[in-house]
Amino acid sequence: MTSTALPATRQIPARIVSPSRIVSKVASIVAIVVLLVIEIYPLFWLIMSSFKTQDEFLNAPAWALPSGFDWSNYFDALVTANIGKNILNSVIATAPSLALIILFGTAAGFALEVLVFRGRGAILLTFLAGIMIPGQMILLPLFNAYFQIGITGTLWPLIITYTATGMPLTVFMMATYFRAVPREIFEAAAIDGASMLRSFFSIGFPMVRNAVFTVALVQFFFIWNDLLIAITFTSSSDTATVQVGLLNFSGQYGATQFGPLLAAICVNVVGILIIYLFLNQRIMRGLAAGSVKG
Repeated sequence: MTSTALPATRQIPARIVSPSRIVSKVASIVAIVVLLVIEIYPLFWLIMSSFKTQDEFLNAPAWALPSGFDWSNYFDALVTANIGKNILNSVIATAPSLALIILFGTAAGFALEVLVFRGRGAILLTFLAGIMIPGQMILLPLFNAYFQIGITGTLWPLIITYTATGMPLTVFMMATYFRAVPREIFEAAAIDGASMLRSFFSIGFPMVRNAVFTVALVQFFFIWNDLLIAITFTSSSDTATVQVGLLNFSGQYGATQFGPLLAAICVNVVGILIIYLFLNQRIMRGLAAGSVKG
C-alpha cells in the first residue's frame, strides 16, 4: 500500500488594517449617526409634542415627553380650528395649478428645444428673466387686477398666480431635460408622418416622465408651503389654505394653543413626507435624466 502525501496548506497572511483607516471608518459612522439624529429628532419631537397638553407646554421643559397621548389636540386642529377645510382648499388650489404648470411648461420646453424656429433663444431668455423677478413686486398689481375682474374671495387668484410664477423655472428645467433626448428620435417620427402634437404626447412626454415627476414635486412644495401669495389673496377662512390656517391657532390676547398647532403641523408634515417617500426613486431618476447627453 502506497501512501500519498497531503499537500501543504497555504497560509493566508492576516490582513493588517491601518489605524488611519479605522479612524476614518469610525468618523464616517459617527458623522452618519449625527446626521440621522439631526434629521430624525425634530420629526420625533414634533410628533411627541403634538400629544402634550397646554399645561405641559407652559410648565415642563421643551424636551420632555408627554405624560400621555392626548388625541384631543388632533380633534381641535381638524374640527374646531377647521384645518381640514384649509387642507382641502390647498388641494383645490394646488392640483389645477400643478397640472397647468406641467402641461404648459413641458410643452414650452419641448417647443423651445426640439422645434427649430427663429427667436426661440430670445423666448427662452424671456422665461429666464421671469425667474429673476421677485414675487413681492407683482402682488399689488395682481390684487388690483383680480379685484377689477371680480374674482377676489375665490381660489382663482391663487391658481392663476401659482401657474404664472411656476412657469419660468419649469420651462427652463424641461428645456434642459429635452436637450438630453436625441433629435433623431423626433426626426424619425416626423418622417413616419407623426405631427408635432403626436410627437410630444406619444414620444417626448413619456421619455421625460421621470423629469416631470421631479419638476412637479419641486413646484408642489413651492405651492403647498406658500404663505405670502395665499395670505395676500385669501380674504376669509372659507378660502384660507393650510399655511394660512396655521396662523389661526391663537387665543385671547395672542396666546398660542401649542398642542393643536403642532398637531396641525404634524398632519401637514407627515402627509408631505409620505408623498416624498412614495416618489423618491422617480425623483432620483429625474434628477439624473438631464445630466447625460444622448
